[in-house]
Amino acid sequence: MTIRSFILAGGLGTRIRSLYPDLPKPLIPIHGKPFLEHQIVQLRDQGFYDFVLCVSYRADQIVDHFQDGTAWGVRIRYSYEQEPLGTAGALRYAAPYWEDTSLVVNGDTFVNADFRTLVDAHHARSDAGGSIGLVAMPDTGRYGQVLIDAQQHVTAFREKEQSAGAGWTNAGVYVLEPSVLDLIPAGHTVSIEREIFPALAVNRQLYGFPLDGAFVDMGTPEGLAAMEALLS
Repeated sequence: MTIRSFILAGGLGTRIRSLYPDLPKPLIPIHGKPFLEHQIVQLRDQGFYDFVLCVSYRADQIVDHFQDGTAWGVRIRYSYEQEPLGTAGALRYAAPYWEDTSLVVNGDTFVNADFRTLVDAHHARSDAGGSIGLVAMPDTGRYGQVLIDAQQHVTAFREKEQSAGAGWTNAGVYVLEPSVLDLIPAGHTVSIEREIFPALAVNRQLYGFPLDGAFVDMGTPEGLAAMEALLS
């Protein structure tokens, strides 16, 4: 089964813009290649070949670099937002490209894990509307914490200020059914993490599955240095 991959690449990157004021965050170079290129190659090597990039800020630079994806042996199309609509709003705006179960990846995080395991785990749960890839963190205070029960239903989210100690953190990788789009109001700025996932969790349609791999968020100068180390 072919899984289409949506990459959320439209953020403003305000925390790191001072270092690269003329680039959108997905094009920040990591070892001489745009970060987004590392992501696409990782996914391609795992068997994901069909991409939709959700773009907004400096979208023309991203399109100019990747074009239709032929140079990387993949197919790339674009969903353009006039203004960033948030992580859920961007997916709702890209609704014309949603046909079946899809993979969604944040365009500023990297997990060196096999995402096919997340797809397989999602498909094993017939009632799953969405599945979140989780990574174990010794201190969840920076990213927030995801709580799951014995059946791996997501039961609660703890925000950064509420989190402390070891636990599961959202890795920014999801498998979602098209029905999730029905929960997202069109044309509005909506967060999938704060608004849509809690609604799915209340209905016990959201699962969390551990991913075995290191996780880095490149949204800060410290995160960028960690990304350089991870992808070395």
